[in-house]
Amino acid sequence: MKLSAVIFDMDGTILEDEDEYGKAFNKVLKNLNVDSKTDTPQEKGIGVKENWDLLIKKYSINTDKTPEALAKETQNAYLASISEVTVRAGFDDFLEKLKDSGVRVALATSNIWEQTEKILDTVNLRDAFDVITTADEVLYNKPDPDIFTVTADKLGIERYECLVIEDSPSGVEAARRAGMKVVAIFSGGDLQALSKADLVVEGFSEITAQAIDQL
Repeated sequence: MKLSAVIFDMDGTILEDEDEYGKAFNKVLKNLNVDSKTDTPQEKGIGVKENWDLLIKKYSINTDKTPEALAKETQNAYLASISEVTVRAGFDDFLEKLKDSGVRVALATSNIWEQTEKILDTVNLRDAFDVITTADEVLYNKPDPDIFTVTADKLGIERYECLVIEDSPSGVEAARRAGMKVVAIFSGGDLQALSKADLVVEGFSEITAQAIDQL
């Protein structure tokens, strides 16, 4: 493929933070007298508020709190433990190689800007991207392609020249629906769920120039 831009997902892709999000969701669930019986009750890639839409139905939760309010509580719980969040190994080197090659880089996350800003500041990535797109800027979250098409428009780059790097099935589907190639980073769970990706890897070191050329 002709590569002009790489669009990164954040949670679970750049950041190894699914466990921290799991703890945050479980903390709020516990306050609602719900035991999820899993370390990570959330679904990858769809946003915190959207997860609460699902969790309220899944556990038949009776509460006066809105999904938006529960999402805010979850985000606050996550931020309280953000010092435990790490950047995935190999990301910094991969990012540097892209920039040295003249490839533009963007972030497209299902988080809202307020949350994204705090996270990026904490992990020192606030100025790492040419473009940042958050959930505030789109009508529909992943697996709808909006977040990726908006990002490509902001970059001023054709969609077929953009490569998306994701870790969730919904993110992979969103990228494909946007007409973009997609590499999925597998870090456990159901490998088959990422089968629609053009390439599945276990880390950034596997995303070589040769691998990208062959997409």
